[in-house]
Amino acid sequence: MKKTFNKVFKKVFLLVLSFMLLTLNFTPNVLASSASCGNSNTNSSLPKLNNNYPIVMVHGLFGWGNDELYDINYWGGKNSLKDMLNKKGYTVFTPTIGPISSNWDRACELYAYLKGGTVDYGEFHSKKAGHARYGRTYPGVYPQLGTSDANGLKKIHLIGHSMGGQTIRVLAQLLENGDPNEINCTKTNISPLFEGNHHWIDSITTICTPHDGSQEDEKKQNLEPFVHDFFAAMASSAEIKNSDNPHFDFQLEQWGLKKQPNESYDNYYKRVFNSNIWGKTKDLSIWDLSLEGAKELNSWVKAQDDKLTTTTPSGGLFSAL
Repeated sequence: MKKTFNKVFKKVFLLVLSFMLLTLNFTPNVLASSASCGNSNTNSSLPKLNNNYPIVMVHGLFGWGNDELYDINYWGGKNSLKDMLNKKGYTVFTPTIGPISSNWDRACELYAYLKGGTVDYGEFHSKKAGHARYGRTYPGVYPQLGTSDANGLKKIHLIGHSMGGQTIRVLAQLLENGDPNEINCTKTNISPLFEGNHHWIDSITTICTPHDGSQEDEKKQNLEPFVHDFFAAMASSAEIKNSDNPHFDFQLEQWGLKKQPNESYDNYYKRVFNSNIWGKTKDLSIWDLSLEGAKELNSWVKAQDDKLTTTTPSGGLFSAL
């Protein structure tokens, strides 16, 4: 019992510590040090970009996009990095996508979030995984992505934290190269995401991303108490007395696990972790983040030659912007 508690506490502590470091490092002047790769100067102004492509910041495992979890911003903590950058003239999007879903599913959701429309997980993939092909519908924050005007092709910069770094790599791979299985399987209504030849990403920056997997054992039985304790810790840090419902959405509609109206977080949480999906599929985050799962992902997700890709183990954002 003591060993199990220590392991859970270690995971909660490391995740909360990572969140705190992320919050402390992401100040309005983080980007000011990009050209010098880490020289901090609190009096510096933000750099001028050679383009005005929007910046899309993608959260990691158990992440969220804005302040829906106890009014704490994933990107910035008590302050919003998104708002700070928007005030400086940048266009920044912070999507909320499946926090425990696979990188494939998250990439499909990210595409729909940007372009608008109903999430299409792909006919071949969905049949193989054993879940529904279509998910929720998004209005689209940047539907003009991939179109051209007098200024040229409209692209984006992608920034991914932790597992978000894997997700944006999958999105780039699918946009650039498509997926032969989806092309061969889907005779009608194939998503443009799977067709390839879409050079819509200008740069990729990954932060603290386990590209080769995590050495931690993330089996479902260890994951469940970790999630519960994580939310309790976040509520405590936000000084929330009633933390029964953190308004956290696992976004697992494709698996038939949609949060019901007025359903308590406790019931929703139990339905998710008592589901049989944990024993029947690799189409979840715990596989993609394992050593074997990451190796499998890296076998087909490659670096793209036409875009700048950078990675950092800390909270600094480098010259990809």
